[in-house]
Amino acid sequence: MTRAPEPAVEVVEYTDPLCPWSWGSEPVLRQLREALAGRVRWRRAYAVLFDHDDDPAPDPVAETAWYARYVEEVTTHTLAPRAVRLSRVAASSWPSSLVAKAAERQGPDVAERVLRRLRETVFVRGEPADTTALALSAARGVPDLDPARLAADAAGADVLEGVRADRAEARRPVPEVRSVRGGSPHPGAAKETADGGYRYALPTLLVRSPPGYRAVPGLRSFEEYATAVDAVCPGLVRAAEPLSPAQALERYRSLTEPERRWLARGAWPPPRAVRVDTGNGPLWLHPREAAAHPATRRGPSRGSGPEAAARSTE
Repeated sequence: MTRAPEPAVEVVEYTDPLCPWSWGSEPVLRQLREALAGRVRWRRAYAVLFDHDDDPAPDPVAETAWYARYVEEVTTHTLAPRAVRLSRVAASSWPSSLVAKAAERQGPDVAERVLRRLRETVFVRGEPADTTALALSAARGVPDLDPARLAADAAGADVLEGVRADRAEARRPVPEVRSVRGGSPHPGAAKETADGGYRYALPTLLVRSPPGYRAVPGLRSFEEYATAVDAVCPGLVRAAEPLSPAQALERYRSLTEPERRWLARGAWPPPRAVRVDTGNGPLWLHPREAAAHPATRRGPSRGSGPEAAARSTE
């Protein structure tokens, strides 16, 4: 049996499961992935926003209050949900990055849903998945997920080396992103690191093929991403067929208000959609997703507690 050739164009998404700008960029990036489906190789590189060697905050309570205000400011631009109350600033991005990388071994659908759950721990529930136990718990109940395999892979040497390679790659940005200007509230200029180097701002997309590449950093429009892809390989971006509200919820399982406006056409919400109220608009869950989602699980939590605000529209 002849295998299909690998796509000539690669899109590298530099991201972090706990990054507020990456969370807020999901509506347009979801649309872009649909518009490029099957015609590019899309790869995520986990940049490790909260690193092991970061200095601990002298006053964790004050740091949490500052960071909560920062996230609130970000969401005024992205319109993404934010937790009603943030329990703490994430101690480390390593656990969530390792679990996200390990989930890729179980296929793209599982990987997408695990990463989404990890993002929602901090931006919906207010309880960042910054330990291995919390990251694995966040993935519990994802359809077709093998949790034992996920735990074993996340603890394995190969996945660790993969995230280490991602982190190192994110700290070798292309020269074009060292200085970025524009009207975006998050233009995405590369960030200086403690050792005098640089890393990509998150998110940054690098679109590349053998003839060349384009970098698209920061918070950007669909048109800016499409232009970059077209510059590398014309004709790859194709408008996806619009989905009905029920189809969109079935396809994605979890939709923010900006996402459902981008990705669905028709009267909203669809029957049996479960609404979870946050500090900046609702999150909409498929009923089967709601049954296993961390934001609707019963029991004690140090997070924002939107469990009480989850309700079906049926």
